[in-house]
Amino acid sequence: MGRYRWTIVMLLFFATTINYMDRQVIGLLKDTLAGYLHWTEKDYSNIVMAFTASYAIGLFFFGKFIDVIGTRLGYVLSIIVWSLSAMAHALVRTTLGFGIARSALGLGESGNFPAAIKGVAEWFPKKERALATGIFNSGSNVAAILCPPLVAYLITSSLGWRSAFLITGGVGFIWLIFWLIFYNTPGKMRGKRLGEAEYEYINQDADEPENPKPIGWGRILSVKQTWAFVVGKFLTDPVWWFYLFWVPTYFYKTFHLDISKSWVCVSVIYTVASFGSILGGYLSGWLIRKGYPEYRARKTAMFIFALCVCPVFLIRFTSDVWVAVGLISVAAAAHQAWSANIFTTASDMFPKNCVSSVVGIGGMAGSLGGVLFPWVIGMVLVHFDALGHIGIGYNILFAICSVAYLIAWVSMHLLCPRMVRINVTPTPRSKMPAS
Repeated sequence: MGRYRWTIVMLLFFATTINYMDRQVIGLLKDTLAGYLHWTEKDYSNIVMAFTASYAIGLFFFGKFIDVIGTRLGYVLSIIVWSLSAMAHALVRTTLGFGIARSALGLGESGNFPAAIKGVAEWFPKKERALATGIFNSGSNVAAILCPPLVAYLITSSLGWRSAFLITGGVGFIWLIFWLIFYNTPGKMRGKRLGEAEYEYINQDADEPENPKPIGWGRILSVKQTWAFVVGKFLTDPVWWFYLFWVPTYFYKTFHLDISKSWVCVSVIYTVASFGSILGGYLSGWLIRKGYPEYRARKTAMFIFALCVCPVFLIRFTSDVWVAVGLISVAAAAHQAWSANIFTTASDMFPKNCVSSVVGIGGMAGSLGGVLFPWVIGMVLVHFDALGHIGIGYNILFAICSVAYLIAWVSMHLLCPRMVRINVTPTPRSKMPAS
């Protein structure tokens, strides 16, 4: 039948890896840069909020933009902006400069997930989409595995911390060459790299035309399925931001491990998380093959993974760094498994002509949560640090993370208890079908 669609997944995987490497560098260099620029926890929280706010704005507009111009060109523009912005971090010398560079990085990086999810919808039938999403989404964990030792090496060598931004930012331009060579829609690749049998397999879902016209935001926002996705992202995405930007500092503050020592702990966490991403996609696909309806399979898998996050609450009872690593690893893996499925619910419920827009709107909601949660994090950590009990602050934050997914699952279920596929077509509003 052919396997060219898996080449597309690998392109998306490497793009996501680069995307997360570029955003993670500052978290790994936080303590180094804090000494260089005299940052407080609030300063760092403000920089993270600048990134997430611009990322949220970018997601909203990039989602629609990619539905209009297509996945291929959308990714090109996105990676050029984010790679240049990542490299620009090496040129700034003030806290304000880092805030500006992070804002530009957020705008550029916001194109990754809308483009990637749309790419999966274009290249995969529904029964394989969660697995494909889980595979490319695991790139975020591979980045977190590779980045700590790379940054640790660079800051201890003669190259210095600026080289970490230059090197990770420059990798995006290498990926861009392969993207332009190997990616296009299945219709344009048909008879070239894509065989007829695989083309028919990709397009086996008869209710989804390959090149439908894009539609407006108003239509998408008028149905409750969109809001189920939005709520799920808003409540759970901030947890991942917390792991990404504060876990290295957690190890430093709680166990007195700087980046030259804690990189091993961080790499273990994201190695486990990478398996969680793939397992999450595989499990719902397996349930579908066992006869579960698509939406029920996704929700069953998501409930299981929501439960798997809960034990991170127990981190308050340990003084052993490796027990803490184990608890965070399971929670991070469960998040990635959850993520693989919640992304796929968008393509389950919406046709290809608005998948990128829906993902962009949901991603914006997740990023807005990522703006609010760092504000809470900053206040909690500053308060308990002043009292000399920084560990209590982190215990409170991990407790919040432990219940976020169950709250999100219940909220999504109440909004959308059954699978109702939306036929959102560019027709007059009066003829729009009810959700």
